[in-house]
Amino acid sequence: MKKINILALLCLISIGLMAQGSDGIKFKKDDWSSILAQAKAEDKLIFVDAYTTWCGPCKKMDRDVFPQMEVGSFYNAMFINVKMDMEKGQGIKLARDYNVNAFPSFLFIDGDGKIMHRTAGFHDVNEFLALGNEAIDPSGRLSSFEKQYQDGDRSPEFLKKYTKIRYDIADGSHDDIALEYLKTQDDWGTEENQEFLFANIVDANSELFDYLLANKKSFSDMYGQNAVMSKVQEVIYGSIEDTKDDSGLAQIERLFKKAYPDRAEQMTARFSMTYYRQAGDREKYMDAANTYYKKYKADDQAEINEAAWTFFRITKEKSRLKQAVKLAKKSIKLSSNYYNNDTLAHLYHALGKKRKAIKTANKAIAIAEKESIDYGPTTALLEQINNPQPVEK
Repeated sequence: MKKINILALLCLISIGLMAQGSDGIKFKKDDWSSILAQAKAEDKLIFVDAYTTWCGPCKKMDRDVFPQMEVGSFYNAMFINVKMDMEKGQGIKLARDYNVNAFPSFLFIDGDGKIMHRTAGFHDVNEFLALGNEAIDPSGRLSSFEKQYQDGDRSPEFLKKYTKIRYDIADGSHDDIALEYLKTQDDWGTEENQEFLFANIVDANSELFDYLLANKKSFSDMYGQNAVMSKVQEVIYGSIEDTKDDSGLAQIERLFKKAYPDRAEQMTARFSMTYYRQAGDREKYMDAANTYYKKYKADDQAEINEAAWTFFRITKEKSRLKQAVKLAKKSIKLSSNYYNNDTLAHLYHALGKKRKAIKTANKAIAIAEKESIDYGPTTALLEQINNPQPVEK
């Protein structure tokens, strides 16, 4: 009889949880001090979705994960749930207090305001439910690992697990733990250790990165040369400090010389385009792009066409537009398609070369019709050429 009653009770709890979570996670909107007090009174953890309005993965969590019934059932029952914009109101202080610099970050905080568990990045439904289970299991929480570490546990098994938890926080705090793990190993070059090392390198000024550079061939045999080069570039780009001048480029060049001495100049020149584009310095971007494509062989027609189109969008200077025409022609020479012919047509029109613009636009449309590509922008261009609007004085 006792077993039957327990089963019946579990069924009722399950049905109740499903009903409670039918609308997904229910987020509270109280002030932070009230939420802390509630968490303490109910002996629950607070789940904080630390987001920003511009964060794509944050929006994907809102759309695909938080509304799910099973997610709502679990999180509404186990946590006090809060959404907090890290760039507004109370979120600014929370971001500073809890060192939140990756979005989304998911924080699990007790009623005293202490972090019990955390991670960052998009999680699908199963991953997100697993995260919640980690948070309610004292042995799986970040706080438990922190205590073990502070108590002196340096076993390889522990350090490897702790590295993963710290890596998922995305604040760079895993690097020292990863190095401690590797120093327990007699041979960093085993397949298992190379996988661990390759997965955990984020700092271009670390021993892990130095080991990768010294053993590029071994890693290339394992992952492929392109994957290793991409990893090196990713680490270098991620290690550059934000600056208000060109010193970031000097950092990039120093690191590229360290990683690929024979290709450093070209790799720095290529990166400078992205650097100035992100900085919003249009003139320096155009100088960098013009210099790079003149000096170095480029065989990606789409990339070159994108540069030509960027010139078209950001300048009206004839000298710059003529540079863009050369870029568009270079792209077409590599592989003539609708997109680069459309770019060239727009550039000709901007330069006042009506006949060339019409001829190139018609060529772009012909290609688009043959390949079933939408050519609405080119039709609009022809309409603009043939029926120009009078300029207001």
